[in-house]
Amino acid sequence: MNHRKAIYCMALAAIFFSTSGLLIKVISVPHLPLLGVRGAFAALTIALFMARPHLQSARRNPSNTPRPTQAKPRPRIPWSFPLLGGAISLVCAQAFFIIAVRETTAANAIFLQYTAPIFVAFFGIHYLRESVGKLDWLALAAVGAGLLCFYGDGMTAGGTIGNLFGLLAGLTFAWFLLFMRKQKDGSTIETVLLGNVLSALLGLPFLLGAAPSAADWLGMIFLGIFQIGLPSILIALAIKELTAVGAVLIQTLEPILNPVWVLLFIGEMPTPLALLGGAIVIGAVTFRSVLANRSRRLAAASQPTA
Repeated sequence: MNHRKAIYCMALAAIFFSTSGLLIKVISVPHLPLLGVRGAFAALTIALFMARPHLQSARRNPSNTPRPTQAKPRPRIPWSFPLLGGAISLVCAQAFFIIAVRETTAANAIFLQYTAPIFVAFFGIHYLRESVGKLDWLALAAVGAGLLCFYGDGMTAGGTIGNLFGLLAGLTFAWFLLFMRKQKDGSTIETVLLGNVLSALLGLPFLLGAAPSAADWLGMIFLGIFQIGLPSILIALAIKELTAVGAVLIQTLEPILNPVWVLLFIGEMPTPLALLGGAIVIGAVTFRSVLANRSRRLAAASQPTA
């Protein structure tokens, strides 16, 4: 995957992620069962993606006759500190965001979660040794100003517990991306698989007393497949080509897209200030991504050919 495709994959992941705010508010199932069911369907989606080479091999050899060259062994989890840290960070980010959305306003929860770029920029310098250039800092400042415009009207001082969990969601999501980037040459897909398996193991035992309705089941299945499973795969592929700061900046499209679903399904129109904030965020992310991609092309063209 080249840099441009990685940008597209990360942006598509943000679109999928953006469906969470509306559905988490609508689904009546408590925090942990919701986390568990969503994680289970996400893990199944990721496992099916990882099994593609074996499924393709079976289709090409339906009689299961022996071949001189055997298929590769099934994927295994190559344990490492970044892999385990990334999986745990993913579980925490998902759980903390669910709690935040339900314990404070959606604006507070989403805005506080997207303190993540600040954490990524700060910790990435020390943990990943990835420098943050002037363009990155300018984009971070613009995104912060845009988010403040976008969510400023809806933010409140109440919901202390929810606000705290929103901030923790931002911190843990930042570390999820940092741990994923640390494995840019390794096990990113295994990390998201393990993270969602852990979410399922943590939450499913609490499903017994939850009694979800048919609508709740549909919502949770959608969240598992489309809001967590598919974007997790896209991030696992894209993070190999993007810096941690570049990845998290593209992910800031998610909070801007959340109200789009509210507009489409509920008819709630954003304020003019919110629209200005959204335009600032989209412009900053697009401008930074285009310039970064152009710089990479120019750097590659300047390399001497063998």
